[in-house]
Amino acid sequence: MKNITLSADDKLIAAARARAQAEQTTLNEQFRRWLTEYVSRDQQAQDALSVIQELRGQLRVGHKLTREEMNER
Repeated sequence: MKNITLSADDKLIAAARARAQAEQTTLNEQFRRWLTEYVSRDQQAQDALSVIQELRGQLRVGHKLTREEMNER
């Protein structure tokens, strides 16, 4: 595992450490989770677009409801 150095406002870092501690984790662990999610966002978006394109043209809409049918309870 490689170490990196980040810069941020002291108050922001303190608040982030406090939140991580409240969640029974560390700021390093939270950063690793964020980094993993950040890197995988593009792949998740591509996967979602693939599903949308796969479903396109396969879904059928039923008949159009009349006003009376829409107001039935």
